[in-house]
Amino acid sequence: MSTPTKAAGRNVSPEYLADRAKFVRLETLRLARIAGAGHYSSTFSAAELFVSLYYAHLRYNPAEPASPDRDRFILSKGHAAIGLYPILADVGFFDPRALDDYTRLGSPFGDHPDMKRIPGIDFSSGSLGHGLSIGLGMALAGRVQGRNYRVYCMMGDGELAEGQIWEAAMAAGHFRVQGLVGIIDRNQLCIDGPTEEVMAVEPLEYRFTSFGWDVRRIDGHDTAEILDALDGLKPAGHGRPQMIIADTVKGRGVARMELSLDWHVGNLVGQDYDDAVAEIQAGLQPRPREVVRHG
Repeated sequence: MSTPTKAAGRNVSPEYLADRAKFVRLETLRLARIAGAGHYSSTFSAAELFVSLYYAHLRYNPAEPASPDRDRFILSKGHAAIGLYPILADVGFFDPRALDDYTRLGSPFGDHPDMKRIPGIDFSSGSLGHGLSIGLGMALAGRVQGRNYRVYCMMGDGELAEGQIWEAAMAAGHFRVQGLVGIIDRNQLCIDGPTEEVMAVEPLEYRFTSFGWDVRRIDGHDTAEILDALDGLKPAGHGRPQMIIADTVKGRGVARMELSLDWHVGNLVGQDYDDAVAEIQAGLQPRPREVVRHG
């Protein structure tokens, strides 16, 4: 049985990660055009988080996707899988050409990931809210088996309205599952509107701290800050579960999509598609960090 490689052995300069985040956004546009629609804005908010994890942090071996000692990644906000698939192909889990038939009849690649058909996928999502519970079970299994892998679970902020998230958060704190790492893509919007109007989730730091978690809040588009938070995580073992709250902008990278309710699902065509490609290729423009906090 081979040992999982550590992604940090690759080139992880800020310039490289910025290029890979651009790659994720461009591939999201391409795959959505194949499908005829796609979850653009939910994926764009997570692009820097995805690339920081897979190119600089997670332990995995693409040649052995089921290695028992690998780190696990659960995309609980599974509708952003359109941005995860290109990364899995790029790091070697499968041939990138397999994505050319994205969502077509017979393709394993659908709107949500399928762990039984796609190498590198650890959880089949659908209805939101289940990922943290699954991650807790995986982390507890690692404890029983004496393995030192971590389990990372990325959630959307709208998903936090699901009661199962809070049951899992309470249980993780009670059982002191330090190997469980939550990541909240705090992009400020859910499909029905601003989260603080639909179902307020703030103050997130205090809510998870009160459930027994170690919590750090970061800029989710700053790869240096993301990597600093990831590098500071404690190893798996008995202790407080760990939460990273990443403040992001839904739709980041395409101005018309940023903090817009119109692009949770959409379809760019013609000049609109070309303009979005050009804007992403030009790179992210600096903008003030927007953080929603109450209390």
